Amino acid sequence: MAKVKIPNIDALKVYVGKELGVSDWREVPQKDINLFAESTGDHQFIHTDPERAKKESPYGRTIAHGFFTMSLFPVLRDEILEIEKKRVTINYGLNKLRFPAPLPVGEKVRMRLELLSVEDINKGIQVVFKATFEVSGQEKPACVAEAVNRFLY
Repeated sequence: MAKVKIPNIDALKVYVGKELGVSDWREVPQKDINLFAESTGDHQFIHTDPERAKKESPYGRTIAHGFFTMSLFPVLRDEILEIEKKRVTINYGLNKLRFPAPLPVGEKVRMRLELLSVEDINKGIQVVFKATFEVSGQEKPACVAEAVNRFLY
């Protein structure tokens, strides 16, 4: 899908209530999950031990950490949306975050992005996105989040 290019942060306001787009599919390899486990200290076997997960996990294989999935937000957002004439983007927080289904290692994930709101703040705007992380071949998404970003002049 083509990237939405916005000339400046104020021009984003016309997209409130609309879907901005969908990212490309991205494969989730075990090596990325292992690196995430190393950086966070979360070495639970359902993420890092394929043999044990095959035998003991309810998923039958390793799955991505929920927060790994959410950590893809900035890179996938930037595949969908480009705002020219902004100085900085700040990940301000989350209003809501849910992990309705697993993201199995080896599968592909993509993000669907909708703009829920835009609010003027000092030297910029604060936006709330609805980010839905879809998994190839799965009905339920791996993650649904309301992500709050600040775009500053």
